[in-house]
Amino acid sequence: MRHFGHIPSATRAGLFLREPAAFTADSPARTLAVALGATLYSPATRPRLADDVRKQAARGVVSMVLCLEDSISDADVEAGEDNLVRQFADLADHTAGTVTDADTATDTAADLPLLFIRVRDPRQITDLGARLGETVRLLSGFVLPKFTEARGQAFLEALALAERTSGRRLFAMPVLESPELLHLETRAETLAGIASITDKYRDRVLALRLGVTDFCSAYGLRRSPDMTAYDVKIVANVIADVVNVLGRSDGTGFTVTGPVWEYFRPGERMFKPQLRRSPFLEGRAEDLRTALIEHDLDGLLREIELDRANGLLGKTCIHPTHVVPVHALSVVSHEEWSDAQDILRPEQGGGGVLRSAYTNKMNEVKPHRAWAERTLLRAELFGVAKEDVGFVDLLTAGLAG
Repeated sequence: MRHFGHIPSATRAGLFLREPAAFTADSPARTLAVALGATLYSPATRPRLADDVRKQAARGVVSMVLCLEDSISDADVEAGEDNLVRQFADLADHTAGTVTDADTATDTAADLPLLFIRVRDPRQITDLGARLGETVRLLSGFVLPKFTEARGQAFLEALALAERTSGRRLFAMPVLESPELLHLETRAETLAGIASITDKYRDRVLALRLGVTDFCSAYGLRRSPDMTAYDVKIVANVIADVVNVLGRSDGTGFTVTGPVWEYFRPGERMFKPQLRRSPFLEGRAEDLRTALIEHDLDGLLREIELDRANGLLGKTCIHPTHVVPVHALSVVSHEEWSDAQDILRPEQGGGGVLRSAYTNKMNEVKPHRAWAERTLLRAELFGVAKEDVGFVDLLTAGLAG
């Protein structure tokens, strides 16, 4: 699979200076953590879940979470587990013998996304790992809710057991959403505990996910489509502290993914749209701008930009319309790539300051090195846009694909 693999190769060639690299579910963890992109959640109870997975894969989704937790009622958990076993068998039947041809016009639609199951308790990990049988080969791991050191130990032990039993590499994606993490008086201790347990199981922790909806719930809050998570200060403070402790670039940190955007239907607006008109006029895509605003996706685009500015990568998504914007804004611009290349040139190993090739900024070699390394890894998975290609072009192509 690859990002933008659902659009024709000729279109990709016109957009990218360097196209996104292909990867598989067996790629190194560092690669997969960056490649997650927009992770689409779906209730595990959907009767045609296997068809949904295939359809979303054909539309460019590369990671999905099949949810047994908050997205379904308590009474439906057993039915959801049974449904997952059936749907994985369906997926296995339809992908047996499939070969991916990276040179075809589009990547084969039979390629499946990275699939994760969001469980409620540790027992479900070992139980489902056993019940899936041979089809566990289609599973990349489990999402662990309301993760703390105390709760996480049992989850991660169950994951290790399921991995040994199945013979399949399985990753954990803990969700940081507990009240202990939100409340100021317990936050530092909770973060230290999470850092300790995730470091112990570092090889199995693919990424950390933020449960901002639960954060808001603890105070009876809900952000409007006019506001991002960063406008809700109590949430923004938690995000900052999580990145501070768990998202460091010194080798101790993890990929931390962006929070969910809850809106996907038009609603009454209080504030002016947040999308500048000029990029859409340049790309002759004024109709696209209007459609994004009408569906409250201008707020999503702003939040994605703020996610990256605050050290987050990828995003939890609950609607397919959110996927392409996340991926379009994950592509490395020609300017970013040029700066990163200059900073990491071997002859710059001793440090120093460079004027950027775009002559609009200072590139300071040592302080900007970690940023440059992260940028080039993102460039490998999401590609580098051509000099005259902007996010409007990528967004338009992704939606048309």
